[in-house]
Amino acid sequence: MVADKGKKSKVSDRIVEEDSDHIDGELVLSIEKLQELQDELEKVNEEASDKVLELEQKYNEIRSPVYIKRNEIIKSIPDFWLTAFLSHPALCDLLSEEDQKIFKYLGSLEVEDFKDVKSGYSITFNFNQNPYFEDTKLTKTFMFFDEGTTKITGTAIKWKEGMGASNGVNHDKKGNKRPFAEESFNSFLASSCCMKAIDQPHLDPNRHVEYFFAWFSETQQKDTADGLHDEVADIIKEDLWPNPLKYFNNADEEESDGDEDDDEERGDDEDEEQEDEDEDGNEEDS
Repeated sequence: MVADKGKKSKVSDRIVEEDSDHIDGELVLSIEKLQELQDELEKVNEEASDKVLELEQKYNEIRSPVYIKRNEIIKSIPDFWLTAFLSHPALCDLLSEEDQKIFKYLGSLEVEDFKDVKSGYSITFNFNQNPYFEDTKLTKTFMFFDEGTTKITGTAIKWKEGMGASNGVNHDKKGNKRPFAEESFNSFLASSCCMKAIDQPHLDPNRHVEYFFAWFSETQQKDTADGLHDEVADIIKEDLWPNPLKYFNNADEEESDGDEDDDEERGDDEDEEQEDEDEDGNEEDS
């Protein structure tokens, strides 16, 4: 009986091993098939990315003459870009009073993708002759390399004598560095206009920035894996540039709302005065 039990035990162990080998074999086969399908999907995704880039390049060429016409019209509107910046919930905190004076000389703004859109883009501010700096074109460029690095370059501004931070421009009286307003920043993130670019980095409300023109000197080269990005550039490119009229019109709406509030306050004051006059009249009659 003991011998029979030993034989049964060995047979049982062998069956378990065979079942285990069978299961392991099926698992390996399934994983191999899954990997093949995943590789196939990767090829499709790569092909799709190439097609998307081709379409983006095609439509960039179509948009280009429209942007040129738009810029020509904008030039005829006084303080267009200054107003658009000041009406933007995140960018408005970039401009000090002195920066706003300089922005009055801004003729046009251009955001241009490189022909190979995945290799980078540039943001250019075209200024009229002004008493602040010699340059008429200030550009910030972002170049993306295959090895995963991003190079950021900017125009070294040639300030005229007595101008510029190093020459004593009177920026914020509280100091050159000013925090972004957290309330306006959070409102921007929560707004529908931000949804399209929601995956893009945005202005950190705790980030401190010197006056706007110091942004051109913020240049570096770093691995993208280290989280290198430029929040100001992201918002200009992804939100302001596609439809600046939206923010320019915001200024008119805000002024209109302010006028309505003033009218309501005046109406309330007049009602109160009328009530006081009625009360005085009643007292005299009695």
